[in-house]
Amino acid sequence: MARIEPFTAIRFNSADVSHLIAPPYDILDESDKATLQAKDDHNIVGIDLPHMPPKTAGPDEVYLKAAGDLTCWLDIRALVRDGRPGLYVYHQTYKLGGKTLTRKKFFARLRLEELGKGQIFAHEQTFGGPKEDRLKLTTATRCNVSPIFGLYPDASNEISELIGEAIEGEPSQQGMLDGVENKLWVIDDLPTIKSIQVRMADKPIFIADGHHRYGTALMYRDQYVAEYGQVAEDDPVNFVLAVLGGMEDPGATIQPYFRSMTNLPGVTSNELKETLADAFEWKATAMPKDDAALAKALAKVGPQAIALYVAKDDACAIITPKHADPLAGMEKGHSEAWRTLSYTILHKLIIDRLVSPKLNGGEPVAMHYQKSMAESIADAKANSGVACLMQATTMTQLRDICTAGDLMPQKSTYFYPKLATGMVINPLY
Repeated sequence: MARIEPFTAIRFNSADVSHLIAPPYDILDESDKATLQAKDDHNIVGIDLPHMPPKTAGPDEVYLKAAGDLTCWLDIRALVRDGRPGLYVYHQTYKLGGKTLTRKKFFARLRLEELGKGQIFAHEQTFGGPKEDRLKLTTATRCNVSPIFGLYPDASNEISELIGEAIEGEPSQQGMLDGVENKLWVIDDLPTIKSIQVRMADKPIFIADGHHRYGTALMYRDQYVAEYGQVAEDDPVNFVLAVLGGMEDPGATIQPYFRSMTNLPGVTSNELKETLADAFEWKATAMPKDDAALAKALAKVGPQAIALYVAKDDACAIITPKHADPLAGMEKGHSEAWRTLSYTILHKLIIDRLVSPKLNGGEPVAMHYQKSMAESIADAKANSGVACLMQATTMTQLRDICTAGDLMPQKSTYFYPKLATGMVINPLY
C-alpha cells in the first residue's frame, strides 16, 4: 500500500515567496543561481544548490555551510516550522498552447519502499553522481529540501474533489516563478487528512520527477539505520517529501523531449534514409513552423512517428516503423509497452542497431537533449548533426511501462511546469 503521512513543514515566513523559491536544482547553472540570490539573500537556491555544477558532488564544507545557513534562517525566523502536522495543497497555474491550466497536487511524506516491489514505480534510470550530491546535502541538513513528484490514478477524481473541498479562501502562500503562479494551502484537519490517507492507500505511485532524490532518500535511510540502528516505523527517515497529483488532472501535462545526434558530421538525408530503409517508412516533409504544428503532424501519422531533421542538407522527414512492434525479436525481456514506445525505438533500434554501426563505425552516438524544436534544430545545425523531433509520452504509456517493471530511456518525459523548490521543506527529525 502507498502510505502517506502529514508533517510539520519548514516554510518561509512570508506570504509572497516569489523572491524566495527557485526552479529544480538540476536545471540551473551559475548564472541562474546568481540571479536567484540577487532577488533575496535567503533564496532557497543557496541551500538546495551549494555546489556547482549541479548533479556533481562537492567538498563536504559546501554542504555543511548549507546546513549552517538553514539553521541560521530558522534562528532569525526567515524560515519557520509549522506547529501542527498537515498536508499542503499545491496549485501551479500556467499558460500552454494559448490556454491557462492549473495543475493540482499536494505535499505529503511518502513511505519509502524499494522501487517496483510495492506500490511505488520508477520510470527512468538513475545515475550515481547526482545521488552522491543529494545524499551529502540530506546528511548535512537532515532535511528533504526539494520533493519528488509522483502521479497516482484518480479516474473518478475522488481524491481531487476531497482535497478541493478541504481548502478555503486565499492560499497561505503564493509566488510567481518563470511565469508560473504557485499557491499553497494547509490542510491540518485530522479527519480530512485521514480520509485522504485511506483513499490513497491502494494507489500506485509513479515517479514523474525526482528519481535521484528518491534513490537518495533510500540511501539516507539505510545510512541512518547502519549508524544508529533500527528506527520506529513512523520515523521521518522512513519517508520522503513528495508532491502527489492525479494522472487524470487536466492540468497535468507531459511535453516531448527532443534530441540531436551530434557526432555524425556531414551525414546526408539520403544516407540516413538508406540506413533506416529496411525498418522504417520515410516521408520527406516541409519543416513544421512550430512545436504545435510538429505535434499535430506527428499525431496525424501515428503514435510511433518521429520527425528527423538533417542539418547537412536542411531536410526534414517523418519516419514510422514498418512493423508495429519492431523490437519484438530483439528485446524479448521487455514489455510490449516499452518496446513500442517511440523513445525506445529511437534509442534501441535507430541509434544502437542502425545509425551507430552503419554511420558511426560502431561508436556510441553522442546525444544532446532539448525542450523545443527550435533548440533541437539549432543544435543539429551547430554540430552538422540530426535532430530527432519526438512526440510526448502519454500517461497511459508511462503507467503501462512502469507497472511492467521497465525503465524508459533517459529523458523520455518532460513534465511541465517544473515544481518550485522552497514551497515546503521536510525535516527528517
